[in-house]
Amino acid sequence: MAAAPDEPPGTPPADLARLAELHGVATSYEPAPGHTVQVPASAVTAALAALGVDAAGPDAVRAALTARERALRERLLPPTVVQWAGAEPPAALTALPAGTRLRAETEDGEDHGDLTDRGTAGLPPGVHRLTATAPDGRTGEAYLVVAPDRLPAPPGRSHGLLVQLYSLLSHRSWGMGDLADLAELAGWAGRTAGAGFVQVNPLHAAVPGAPTDPSPYRPSSRRFPDPVHLRVEDIPEYGYVTDRERLGALLHRAERLRAAVLDKGALIDRDAVWELKREALEPVLAVPLGPGRQAAYDAFRAAHGRALDDHATWYALAELHGSDWHHWPDGLRDPRSAATARARTDLADRVEFHARLAWLTDGQLRAAQRAAREAGMSVGIVHDLAVGVHPAGADAWAQQDVYAAGMSVGAPPDAFNARGQDWGLPPWRPDRLAASGHAPYRDLLRALFRYAGALRIDHVMGLFRLWWVPQGRPPTEGTYVRYDADAMLAILALEADRAGAVVIGEDLGTVEPGVREALHRRGMLGTSVLWFERDWEGDGRPLPPERWRADCLATATTHDLPPTAARLTGDHVDLRDRLGLLTRPVPEERAEAAADAAEWLALLGSLGLLDSPAAGPPGSDEEEEIRAVHRFLLRTPARLIGVWLPDGIGDRRPQNLPGTWDEYPNWRLPIADAEGRPVPLEDLVASRRLRALLEVLRAAGGDTAAG
Repeated sequence: MAAAPDEPPGTPPADLARLAELHGVATSYEPAPGHTVQVPASAVTAALAALGVDAAGPDAVRAALTARERALRERLLPPTVVQWAGAEPPAALTALPAGTRLRAETEDGEDHGDLTDRGTAGLPPGVHRLTATAPDGRTGEAYLVVAPDRLPAPPGRSHGLLVQLYSLLSHRSWGMGDLADLAELAGWAGRTAGAGFVQVNPLHAAVPGAPTDPSPYRPSSRRFPDPVHLRVEDIPEYGYVTDRERLGALLHRAERLRAAVLDKGALIDRDAVWELKREALEPVLAVPLGPGRQAAYDAFRAAHGRALDDHATWYALAELHGSDWHHWPDGLRDPRSAATARARTDLADRVEFHARLAWLTDGQLRAAQRAAREAGMSVGIVHDLAVGVHPAGADAWAQQDVYAAGMSVGAPPDAFNARGQDWGLPPWRPDRLAASGHAPYRDLLRALFRYAGALRIDHVMGLFRLWWVPQGRPPTEGTYVRYDADAMLAILALEADRAGAVVIGEDLGTVEPGVREALHRRGMLGTSVLWFERDWEGDGRPLPPERWRADCLATATTHDLPPTAARLTGDHVDLRDRLGLLTRPVPEERAEAAADAAEWLALLGSLGLLDSPAAGPPGSDEEEEIRAVHRFLLRTPARLIGVWLPDGIGDRRPQNLPGTWDEYPNWRLPIADAEGRPVPLEDLVASRRLRALLEVLRAAGGDTAAG
């Protein structure tokens, strides 16, 4: 299929471009304003194929285009319609032929009768079924999302802590931080530091294996949490296990695991922790539940229904056949097959075991949120929603019908990565989502909001579009595919409002024009990181605090960036040099990093935020400089101010170093001090340095900006 003479090589022909447009597949994108990049025709064809559209050749393209245009022309309603509270009727309804009759059945089964004259604005919030009947006899059905106009706002201004939970070991945890440690941290921070929240990494269920993928951003399931985070001793049935000798031996092994990390500097060994906890949980879960707890468990199973059965079945099957369902026996690759139904029955005990684990973990997550709120936190625990799931995991197996086969989510080439990125995560099909009323997305949000005071959405731009990379091709040969952003935002607003939860979007990096404005209009907070906040449209200098946006979580760093001490001292350059990651000569990199830090410190000094400006280079008095950074954040109008917990004790190591795999121990480091010595939770909260930093924020008060 040759391109027209005036088109760049690989540019999709006009018919293919039109077909792609009608299915939400991009044929070009703008990595920067005024700079358009054409995507290869092969990427467009592959994306269409993943959407069930045959575009392999001119005849197929013309046939598919004719069919799509006819379907759009003849349908009465799109799959999903959104009615925002207080807004005009949606365009899909105002465009219906004159005389069309409308009826609605609410999500609880109530028939609201004929809406032709009344419209949909009077319906209660929810996801309802809408039926349209045109005068010519045509009918159409759609899901109608009636949503609040805006997401819940934070209850006043507050500050809080950001931490990767696995890194937060206490003297009671079993080799990695757990949910009881989270509750303890929240209780301490709320009562003694006036904190309003604690933000953690995704706690989604991981893909089991040896070794397990340590990244919390490639989970097996986003809907169900990982039982590796359980505090085993806090399970009520633990006290009724009769084999105390067995439990004692397990506790002794847990002590050795913990000591290896805290005393000997070993990396966190998630696989060893889970193996130990799994052994302990076998006798604990063998203890019968009391009547009240049995009723609570039964209610949990009923609420999650088939999704929980699928989840538990996948884990039971993975114990027998390995953790990649693509390599299971043929019949078991289909969650709805007769073979899977038989296996579910044969493995009923193991299915029950994994379902109980999901319930127990959910309970300890809700307990952590209660502890946070009881400590006075206005928000509580901020959970993190990963952008996708592992292709071999439970969600990808159970929801094969809504995932795009042969595709992976990533990012196109940009100023930070000329080769683009492939994250190895299968994307949801927007057409299947819309046809189901976005049911998998709704169920996911509802599950997370059970225990979240707020939700951070990783790569929030994915609500609008995702970069699809065809399997076996480099990220440069991908393309964007659009989602129904209005419906995704409306469902998010609906579920967040029901839970009374705040939503934070991770909107760092290149963002499509109009996205931040749309998120702001709906009340979603953005993410602002100090080192990136410069006047990019002006002189490029650090952005003064009064020019920062108010609707954001403002921080000095994140889990993917160097800690503040490393920024100030240039240690992050040395680390990248040791790992061979620098693309320029070391002196050049060091000079740029030093100039960057010096420029920010000069601004802090000019604002009077440094109590005792150091006479030496950046990092000469790093404790005071880090406190000044946070005084600066308080000067901004940001609704939430986040403190990266390792910054409180001078840790210089990033938890994740993008672009590395075996070269760096991503996701396996305990929180440590400036010398790299691991610091347990009990010592952390007693740290003079951390307390001095948090006093800066506590003294400023939760509801007013400093200065």
